[in-house]
Parts: sequence; structure tokens; C-alpha cells
Amino acid sequence: MNVDPLPLDPKIVETLSAVTTATLTTVLLKKGLRNVWLRGARPLWSEQPRLVGRAFTLRFVPAREDLATPESWGSPISTRAAIEAMPAGCIAVVDAMGVTDAGIFGDILCARMNKRGVAALVTDGVVRDVAGVLATGLPVWCRGAAAPPSVAGLTFVAWQQPIGCGGVAVFPNDVIVADADGAVLIPAALLDDVVAQSVEQERLEGWIMREIEQGAALPGLYPPNAENKARYEAERAKGKA
Repeated sequence: MNVDPLPLDPKIVETLSAVTTATLTTVLLKKGLRNVWLRGARPLWSEQPRLVGRAFTLRFVPAREDLATPESWGSPISTRAAIEAMPAGCIAVVDAMGVTDAGIFGDILCARMNKRGVAALVTDGVVRDVAGVLATGLPVWCRGAAAPPSVAGLTFVAWQQPIGCGGVAVFPNDVIVADADGAVLIPAALLDDVVAQSVEQERLEGWIMREIEQGAALPGLYPPNAENKARYEAERAKGKA
């Protein structure tokens, strides 16, 4: 059964847009979550700014010749139909099983996603028509490019269901943050806590970096020992950290 997409508070988007995926993986690691970085999802455009959105999931399975045909593109269960269900602001997260010799989307589908206000496409697969995809303006994180269409190696089966993307379990409405280091998943149920801890982690690391720039040594500073924690808290209380 498909899950209805949920909106994401613009304040959370704004806050997480200033938090690196590196920081998020550290915060999630402290909460016991190690497998949150989507392997293989790299920005197609190197200068792509960080983006945040709820996951709208799509799933492919291995190609089966009677199902993976050009005619299937007009089926009610198709990537075309899934795109029309995507809400503005979502991040389309596509399970392509790491297949790299069949492009899941090309320029026309990406243009439609961009027109609908989709924030980004993140996949462990590849896209086709790279020049055209870049021209659409849709931000894409993927494993690269391939000329053959999706049906050359994949069968599309569902959207808004749990998937595995880059070795990570992604559920509809989880939150994705993607930047130059890749894409990281924040479980929906942990979102508020992770946001709060990430802001504090960024503040602490900013203070540590300033200490490093002033010549401080790493031992006892990163991570901070009790003495340095006390100094940090004191400067934070004064608005200096």
C-alpha cells in the first residue's frame, strides 16, 4: 500500500540546509545508526548546493522480458505515473539496485519532475541524456550515466513503499539531506532530535575549528575533554561560541 507524502516544515529545511552530511552521520552514529549514507549517490553537478526534502520512494527490480518493455512506460504502474504523484519539495529516492548499464530517467522525465517542483533525484543507479538532464535544472545524485533506457536492465514496480537505496533502508517520508559528500537519511521518527543535536554539533565544531586556527593541539580538543567542554560552554553562554 502506498504511503501518502507528508510536507516538511520549512524551518527544518532551512536549518538542515546549513548542516553538512558529515555532521549528520556523526550525530546519527551517536544515536546508534551507522547505515545512513546512500552508497553511490554522487552529485551529477559538482557545484550543487545542499538540499533537504522528504523521501518519495520508487523501486525497480531486475528486468523481466515480458514486463520491461517500451510499452510498459504507458502502464498505470510506471515511472511516469509515479512522477505525477510527487509533491513539490520532495526528494525522489530511487532503488535501482546499483545497476549502472540502464538509465532510470532521462531529460524528459527530469524536466517534468523539475516542473512539478521536485527538489532532487537521488539514486544508486544512473541517468541517461546527461547533457539534457543537467539542462533541466533538476539536481541529481547518482552513480553516473548510461545510454540504454531503464527497461534494458530494470522493471519498475512501485512507489511510496519501503526501498533499499545504496544499501540503506529508506521509508516514505524519511528525510534526505544531500550535498557534495553524498546523501544521508534521517529516519522520520528521529527528525526533531537529530536536527537539534546537529545544530549543536555544528556549533561545537565551529568553536573547535577556531581553536585549531589559533594553534591549539588536537588531544583533549577534538573530541573535547572536560576542561575544553567547560571553556566551550562558558563562551557559548556569553554568545562567543
